[in-house]
Formats: sequence, structure tokens, C-alpha cells
Amino acid sequence: MELKIGTNIILETISSETSERFRCKIVEQKNNSIYIDYPINVKTNKTSFLLEGSQYRASFVDDSKVAHAFKTQVLGRIKSNIPMIMLSFPTDDEIIKIQRREFVRVLTPVDVAVEFDHQFYQFITEDISAGGLAIIINQPVAFKENDDLQLTIVLPFTNSNDGIKYVQTSAKVVRFIERDNTIIAPLQFTNTDDIDKQNIIRFCFERQLQIRKKETAF
Repeated sequence: MELKIGTNIILETISSETSERFRCKIVEQKNNSIYIDYPINVKTNKTSFLLEGSQYRASFVDDSKVAHAFKTQVLGRIKSNIPMIMLSFPTDDEIIKIQRREFVRVLTPVDVAVEFDHQFYQFITEDISAGGLAIIINQPVAFKENDDLQLTIVLPFTNSNDGIKYVQTSAKVVRFIERDNTIIAPLQFTNTDDIDKQNIIRFCFERQLQIRKKETAF
């Protein structure tokens, strides 16, 4: 598979306890390697220096709006007119095509850590989908409608092979809703990579299936 110069790539750490994401662009592709500009940390918005030998999960969207993912490793740094980092690029059969589905909203509690203006909060969701979620506001908050938040979402899959997935993304506060003496804040995701979006979709379908089984059991 050939990648066009300028293709946006999202890199996510896969070998460290702390998950980090970086955005970068393809500068060049040769044989089984791709060359990227120096990546920007999605959370801090600062340039990062990737260590040689470190491994990442990469995702990108092609011209047909189809998302793909693959594992890659840092092969080295290249000094040229533009400073570049060389990454391994797999064969076509090692690149995963991510299927896109409709966003399914599921009423289920999920732990969400929220960061806003250097303040941290912990909430439980009322519902979640690949497009966003709604949190139950159980404490005073500094953020308001249209504010941008940083989220860490905990997805506890029942399948032992999946375990627990941690999704880090940004979101915008849509509004605040008061219902039955409870305040709900729907949030819309604004920077979720395709692999994380796929994990949320799988989690929603899994929970939806569990709910249906419980309903048919009575």
C-alpha cells in the first residue's frame, strides 16, 4: 500500500503503562519504511522525540475515507531539509481495515476521568456511543457549555482477551440537562482516533447484547 505525502497518522504507545498519542504526517515512503515529520503529542500539543526501537499502533484514513491500522517501530531519525523519523511499514496483509458502523448509544455506567483547565474530575456515564457520551454531574464543575475537555474513558470488556481498554480523547460540552434532580452533561467527541472509535463501538455492541440477554431472561 502506498501512502500519499501529507497523510495524517495517529501513533499510540503500546509497550508502556502510560498511553500517549501523537499526530504526524507522512513525508516520504520507501520500500518497507515510512518517514514522518516530528510528531506532536495530542494532549500537550508539544513536539515529541520518539526513541529508536519503541513500538506504536498507527492509524490513518485513505482517500476513500476507509480507516486502517497497523503496528510500527521507530527505526531511526533522519537529518535532511526536514527532520524526519523513520518507521517500519508492514505488508498489506498486516494492515487492518477498520469497519465503520453507525454510532450505537447504550445506557451503561462507565468510569470517565475529565481534565479541564488543570482541574481533574471523576464521573460515571449515563450513556456512551462512538460519537460521544453523557456524564452524570455529581459535583461542582468549572466547565460550561461549548468548553473543550480531555477525557480518559475506561472500557471494561467482559472478554478476557480484550480486558480493559483506556480511551483518551477530547470532547466538547454540548449542554447541561436537569432531569429528576440530576444534572446530565452530553459530550461530543472531537478527536478520537479510528482504533479507539472501533473499541467504543465494540464495547457498545457488547453491552447492548448483555442488556438484551437480561431482558429476554425474564
